[in-house]
Amino acid sequence: MAELQEVQITEEKPLLPGQTPEAAKTHSVETPYGSVTFTVYGTPKPKRPAILTYHDVGLNYKSCFQPLFQFGDMQEIIQNFVRVHVDAPGMEEGAAVFPLGYQYPSLDQLADMIPCILQYLNFSTIIGIGVGAGAYILSRYALNHPDTVEGLVLINIDPNAKGWMDWAAHKLTGLTSSISEMILGHLFSQEELSGNSELIQKYRNIITHAPNLDNIELYWNSYNNRRDLNFERGGDITLKCPVMLVVGDQAPHEDAVMADSGGQPQLTQPGKLTEAFKYFLQGMGYMASSCMTRLSRSRTASLTSAASIDGNRSRSRTLSQSSESGTLSSGPPGHTMEVSC
Repeated sequence: MAELQEVQITEEKPLLPGQTPEAAKTHSVETPYGSVTFTVYGTPKPKRPAILTYHDVGLNYKSCFQPLFQFGDMQEIIQNFVRVHVDAPGMEEGAAVFPLGYQYPSLDQLADMIPCILQYLNFSTIIGIGVGAGAYILSRYALNHPDTVEGLVLINIDPNAKGWMDWAAHKLTGLTSSISEMILGHLFSQEELSGNSELIQKYRNIITHAPNLDNIELYWNSYNNRRDLNFERGGDITLKCPVMLVVGDQAPHEDAVMADSGGQPQLTQPGKLTEAFKYFLQGMGYMASSCMTRLSRSRTASLTSAASIDGNRSRSRTLSQSSESGTLSSGPPGHTMEVSC
């Protein structure tokens, strides 16, 4: 019980006393598919990639990632990397509503905006962190530009296009549910929504009363019209970089890891996700001297190393953690780390 109590304290840990939020610089650049806004924290570090995030439908970079990046134990990581938080077009705070008939970019086109961001910032490589639709976008970008991606953290990703049964279910749901309720059902599991916790109430209020709800619906439609990424472990089309796959315990298809929906571990379990991310970075050869937090000793995090996906990175090595043994072992250069939070 002492260990469980310790984890609860760690999970709620805010910024440490004396720590202040980093200064942010927001930029917008024009791309072939419209303007995109992104916010940069920190300064570039020599020989280190930028951490680039992409949020899910119904959220922006703040509502999706702020609890994670303001978590106390995350500060050690962000001191070592510059961060770029991308807002999908029309999702940034204060965004104007797009005119009627506006053609919103497809997810593939949103991925094609990222090179414009990196060129503007003069950044050569990234470690991507994406949730849901954002995870798909970063995966598409990595498939198209493998030499610029050193690693990916993919939270609740569904790499598959919607099938006919999915389309039918989606259309039927649309007849009886509002856009905000459908998006909430994408972000959270039915169990979470039924529980109506303070977190659910907060995000229901954010989405239902969003002044840019029409824009959110356009992003939602693009997500539902996504193409199949067509990659699988050991297949011909595969990510060439180390990947950390993350799924929340509340996700309905947790055993599949790559699944659409349910649970937002970056909101509900920032401590466990930070811990796993540290291991992931160490597996890539960064932050080798970083100490693990109390979470690693508690053994409540369920971390499993999986078979590698094709890839070669001279800097990379694999550190895999088993929730039963708590030991670290080496593995092949390219690797997948699967995490349940």
